[in-house]
Amino acid sequence: MLQTDAPAIENQIDSEPMKDREALRIDAATIDPLNTAEGFGGFLPIALIVAAAGALVFGLLASSSGKPVLLTVIAVLAMLGMFLIFGVAAGHIRIGARVAPGDLLKAAADASDEPQILAHLDSTVVYANAALDDMFGRHEAGAFAALDAVMSAEPEATQALFRLTRAAERGEIRNEDVHLRPGPSRRPAWVRISVRPFVSTGNGDGTVTRQRLALWRIRDISKDKAQEAQRVGTLETALAAFDTMPAGFMSIAGDGTILHVNAAFEHWLGYPVGSLRSHHLRLAELAGSDGARLLEHMAEIPEADQRVVDLDLTRQDGRMVPLTLLVEPVGDQPDQGFTITAINRLTAGLGDRTHQDVRASQFFQSAPFGIATIDGEGRIASCNAAFMRLVLDGRPAQDVLASEALGRTGDTSERTRIEEGLAEVLAGRGNVQPIEITSGDQKQFTCRVFMSPLAAVSGGAAAALYVIDATEQKQLEDRVSQAQKMEAVGNLAGGIAHDFNNVLTAIIGFSDLLLQTHRPSDPSYKDIKNIQSAAYRAANLVAGLLGFSRKQTQQVSVFDLNELTSDMRAMLKTQVREKIDLQFQAGRDLWYVRADSNQLYQVILNLARNARDAMSDGGKLTIRTRNVTERESQRMSPAAGFTPGEYVLLEISDTGTGMSPEVMAKIFEPFFTTKGIGKGTGLGLASVYGIIKQSGGFIFPESELGKGTTFKIFLPRYVVEDNEEAPPVRPQPINPGRGDVNATDLTGTGRVLLVEDEVEVRQFAVRALKRQGYQVLEATDGVEALEIMAANEGMIDIVVSDVVMPEMDGPALFKELRQRNPSIKVIFVSGYPNEAFRESMGSDNFAFLPKPFSLPQLAAKVKEELAK
Repeated sequence: MLQTDAPAIENQIDSEPMKDREALRIDAATIDPLNTAEGFGGFLPIALIVAAAGALVFGLLASSSGKPVLLTVIAVLAMLGMFLIFGVAAGHIRIGARVAPGDLLKAAADASDEPQILAHLDSTVVYANAALDDMFGRHEAGAFAALDAVMSAEPEATQALFRLTRAAERGEIRNEDVHLRPGPSRRPAWVRISVRPFVSTGNGDGTVTRQRLALWRIRDISKDKAQEAQRVGTLETALAAFDTMPAGFMSIAGDGTILHVNAAFEHWLGYPVGSLRSHHLRLAELAGSDGARLLEHMAEIPEADQRVVDLDLTRQDGRMVPLTLLVEPVGDQPDQGFTITAINRLTAGLGDRTHQDVRASQFFQSAPFGIATIDGEGRIASCNAAFMRLVLDGRPAQDVLASEALGRTGDTSERTRIEEGLAEVLAGRGNVQPIEITSGDQKQFTCRVFMSPLAAVSGGAAAALYVIDATEQKQLEDRVSQAQKMEAVGNLAGGIAHDFNNVLTAIIGFSDLLLQTHRPSDPSYKDIKNIQSAAYRAANLVAGLLGFSRKQTQQVSVFDLNELTSDMRAMLKTQVREKIDLQFQAGRDLWYVRADSNQLYQVILNLARNARDAMSDGGKLTIRTRNVTERESQRMSPAAGFTPGEYVLLEISDTGTGMSPEVMAKIFEPFFTTKGIGKGTGLGLASVYGIIKQSGGFIFPESELGKGTTFKIFLPRYVVEDNEEAPPVRPQPINPGRGDVNATDLTGTGRVLLVEDEVEVRQFAVRALKRQGYQVLEATDGVEALEIMAANEGMIDIVVSDVVMPEMDGPALFKELRQRNPSIKVIFVSGYPNEAFRESMGSDNFAFLPKPFSLPQLAAKVKEELAK
């Protein structure tokens, strides 16, 4: 399996510091104190030179002529001595033996009891220490062959060696624990083999060489494995003892997962022995969410006598088993888990508890609403899991003052009501009115507390508390109240809009008359234009009120929302800033809707502008569409007025500043705005609300401060028949109140009967039509109009009438006119929407001009109808 081309006696290793030799032969690397001194030759030549110099000096001293020579020699030796001293001090000269780094590494590796192999990635061995031969024996083919021979006897060991080799080739560090068969006396039972690849660099002949090597290390872990097996055996023995206990035992992890359960517990819960342990169930599946939360909090109680509770657990077949549970914490931290020791209350011989006591305890703990008893001092004597969940977020409440438990998140007035109610019930008075309290860390829940006194028993409970969760009921009541308020405000806004339109018609109309008598150079011309501009702005406000009151005129069509949003893409990009990332997420195979595409255009535009204003520093604006099935919509049925069905969902979400709950409660109210003065009318979202409601849809806002806002719009699905084809959508934004007329000639001839109860509107309309060449007869109501028609029978060409008038309104006048003259032309003018008016009339054989209208619009409409 492994290549071993080089025998062990030829092992060499490249060493970067050893520049004076190509490789170190490991077999010849012994430490020699007579090795040459690096940088200054060997020690022996120095000794010979010193001996020769000494003989020469003694010879000169013996001669009579040696005195001058002697002085010269002494000077030379002095210079050499100084040179030697400086050389040693600078480090350039070292006297003594030099030991090669490779020799030191080999000596350290050979002295280790841990086998080590240094090899190339192709398994060519560079070096193997002596401990390898001691552990596995010497092999003629090399170190890897010896290792392979030992491991080939065990398939798992062979696979481990294969994984290690592949890891070395990939440059990965890897460890494997390998079990070996018994062999020679020194062979271990378990070894841990690790491989650590690395890259070695070296210089040779002026070039840099890189080679990939791997260091293999083998460690004997037989003792560790033996100790681990001993611990496991001890644990298994203890668990076996737990299985034979007459009590139940269960170990719970910090995340609520059941780690261990003994046989008695499994038998009580109806599971085969050993099966529950392998299911990895959570405690909540046996005790319910309330019960699991109760047991978790009980583990935090320091007093052991308060960690006992009667609780029913769910068997595998769905039935309940009554148990008394003792909770014990594990360690100092709550997330380390806890243990449960249980006693089956149905088992005989557990004390003098009667059957009635057992049934009462079962009822007490399994009740879906909160129950608690309080003593004469107002302290909670006992309570069930539901009470702890509803009042104290699952924390135990024994020996806690009831007033503190019930009023811990309430305001001053709420705590006062609680204290007064508790005082009455502890005094033995009945018929205490239920009290609503808030609970939860963020006061997000509403509970209704009922208090009832108990018969005085020595040492017994003085009163009982019953707590039910009224959060959904409270939310539903708030939604219904909000819907009713919005409906009332809408009706009021619709009535105001109608009357206000009459006033605006007169303002705009007389402004047109004044502009015809003033030139642009006239100083008053600009003032009149300003009056007219203000009137048009007021008309836009009225249009918003009509939208909120759901009385806008709708031009209904069948279309695809994806087409609408696609056509708006370019326009929306111009509306939002460059710092805002605009994204469209179109749902596939989107269903059709039936609504006014122009009004939905305004809805999307309005919400996009609001999102832009909420992201002054930039962010992301996302417009997404998708289908909502009836099954999915049923989850939203608790929402006030929401009817389950098939819908098309339009979501517009931003990552802006978000809104607080107080602002969320008012966003759809007319004239409510959070923008600065002059930056918003407060009718944008009110109009959006009205348009969606008028289209038969629903709108739900979701917002969180600092995270952004999402508006979810649900529009009913429209099923297109086989012979029906949805036309392409090309909506255009509506600008209420303007509608410029491009006709150049608005003059005409004919006799017009004008019926209008508002004096200012009637005067303006009469003057406007007369200026265009028409003969005008005027009436203040329907009765007077019929009299004029009778006096001028056959001489009136068209009737222009208001809708809402005293005595006889427009629809009644229309019926009388058609009975007398079926071909008479009629134009109705009104501040109410055209569509609602046509539905009430039951006919569409008439023209309609919405208020407010300008002089050119009135003249153009009359001329258009007379030309038909």
